[in-house]
Amino acid sequence: MNPDLPAAHGLYDPRFEHDACGVSFVANIKGVRSREIVTLGLTALTNMEHRGATGAEPDTGDGAGILIQIPDAFLRAVTGFELPAAGSYAVGIAFLPQAAADVATAVATVEKIVTEEGLRPLGWRDVPVNPDCLGASARAVMPTVRQFFLDDPAGAADIDLDRKIFVARKRIEHELTGTMRTYFSSLSARTIVYKGMLTTPELEQFFPDLSDERMESAIAMVHSRFSTNTFPSWPLAHPYRFIAHNGEINTVQGNRNWMRTREALLASNLIPGLERAFPICTPGMSDSASFDEVLELLHLAGRSLPHALLMMIPEAWENNDRMDAKKRAFYQFHSSLMEPWDGPADVCFTDGTLIGAVLDRNGLRPGRYWITKDDLVVLASEAGVLNIDQSRIIRKGRLQPGRMFLIDTAQGRLIDDDEVKMELASEHPYEEWLEQGVTHLDELPAREHIVHSRDSVARRQQMFGYTEEELKIILAPTAKNAMEPLGSMGTDTPIAVLSARSRLLFDYFQQLFAQVTNPPLDAIREEVVTAVGTSVGPEANLLSPGPNSCRQLSLPFPIIDNDDLAKIIHINDDATQPQLAAVVISGLYRVADGGAGLRTALDKLRADVSAAITNGARIIVLSDRNSDEVFAPIPSLLMTSAVHHHLIREKTRTQVGLVVECGDAREVHHMALLIGFGAGAVNPYLA
Repeated sequence: MNPDLPAAHGLYDPRFEHDACGVSFVANIKGVRSREIVTLGLTALTNMEHRGATGAEPDTGDGAGILIQIPDAFLRAVTGFELPAAGSYAVGIAFLPQAAADVATAVATVEKIVTEEGLRPLGWRDVPVNPDCLGASARAVMPTVRQFFLDDPAGAADIDLDRKIFVARKRIEHELTGTMRTYFSSLSARTIVYKGMLTTPELEQFFPDLSDERMESAIAMVHSRFSTNTFPSWPLAHPYRFIAHNGEINTVQGNRNWMRTREALLASNLIPGLERAFPICTPGMSDSASFDEVLELLHLAGRSLPHALLMMIPEAWENNDRMDAKKRAFYQFHSSLMEPWDGPADVCFTDGTLIGAVLDRNGLRPGRYWITKDDLVVLASEAGVLNIDQSRIIRKGRLQPGRMFLIDTAQGRLIDDDEVKMELASEHPYEEWLEQGVTHLDELPAREHIVHSRDSVARRQQMFGYTEEELKIILAPTAKNAMEPLGSMGTDTPIAVLSARSRLLFDYFQQLFAQVTNPPLDAIREEVVTAVGTSVGPEANLLSPGPNSCRQLSLPFPIIDNDDLAKIIHINDDATQPQLAAVVISGLYRVADGGAGLRTALDKLRADVSAAITNGARIIVLSDRNSDEVFAPIPSLLMTSAVHHHLIREKTRTQVGLVVECGDAREVHHMALLIGFGAGAVNPYLA
């Protein structure tokens, strides 16, 4: 956990960390380094002071920072040791412990780990800082700030050196925790980040390095943090190693959990020993930090930064009939590998050569850009961050939902969104891979299934606790209008934990509400940005895409009827779909055995699922359909979560898809919980 954040208490939970911030970048399109770019970046940051925040102390900020290219000439002048050629060494700013004894231990541990990973420590530099400008709260938790230099005896440079550093840095972060916590705001051969728990004017005051005339760069990405209902800390200031972000990743908990699940399959020839870097998403960090960590992995494992970003923040493609077929295939293929990291999000990004920004498909964060005749480009979360003579401006505009704004300083040009995406869409035969790999539910032959009598349905409704109110007020209008009925806010029923009546397990959960700055979406009028399609089946290595990556069953909806379920159960009856072979596993326990019987049944359920996977099953159908007066159904939420987490522990979760056939689920809330706890599709056969 992040020790700078309080522990969960009352209504506060550090998992709800979100930001609403100011973000900007300044760059020379031709890649010409200058002091002016750094100065303009700092000016833009200062002019976004109102986008950041302070607490009760006006001189303790939520966070501010700047990312620039490695200032090689400056570093050679201020270090007391010889540096290799530019690009052949890496440097990063380390936030070390406060106590001198802990610093010495942390430094020794960093050097030991780096050496174990085949790299060579070159030395440390005490970064000049001015703590007098800080507020009392920021000063109280201020880390020891040093720069660390290293290189590779084998001669790796630039991104190849960054790849070797990746595992070493992750090991450092995971091994040095608590009072020994060591955090690198960056450790790279390409870029460096100066940041902290500062207000925007304090950044340059606190780091005198930034005022040095020798501090030159062709790019400068800056960020002013406003923590929404959260606590500031030094490591959580932006920019991170690749991004600066305005918005929230509201799906972050699911994204992190699935990333943890996929680690069982992750491997890359470009990053040997990748398993030593797990977990990829460091516990206790913010949504933006987790996003940056996954983006870093995708990039270092072989994808370009734009490619990785389009995987994580795809444009709205499912309901866009006018989209080019190649581009659609690109997005559909990658949806088999990873779910979107949904915002609202305005993400600025750079690898030191490419710099740009992308707005998520909802388009709920502003972004304005200006390009001048002398090759200056400025992008910011609002207009007016720099006072530029209008006669210099040759182009200006705004970020659009799902579209990317990209500058390549090596090529010296702006790359159009369509060019970026069509080039990526043409890298591999995605259409061919999808044709070979994806099976569509509506293409499967119809299968027979059991049709229960009216009396049987009534008995089962009693078993699963259906009420007259649910049948008349919820289910009947839902069936008639194909949408959840509207109701008044508030409820006069006791919360489940205090209720004297027997309640469904679903009732013990509530929809998460963390205060964020989002307007509501209209799923009818904004249909193009909403999609309910899903896929069920095994996953492949996220870092090694190929034809086998999309061998899944595509469903138009995650809620399936009895006819659809029959198709899935019998999908391999003719032995033509072994990669999607389905097995039904019963989730029942003997009523007479009570709680002990339930525990035994869960153990058997987990063992049966593991055995089915060993025997080749790739879709597991968890079913309570055969319950009766002797065998009671395991609550579907308990059944689903028990299997899901068991498979994560066994590192086999990505080998199968889970489908739940249950009688207790009948409300949207129930379906959302089942999907949230691991189900790929739900068949609420009684509803």
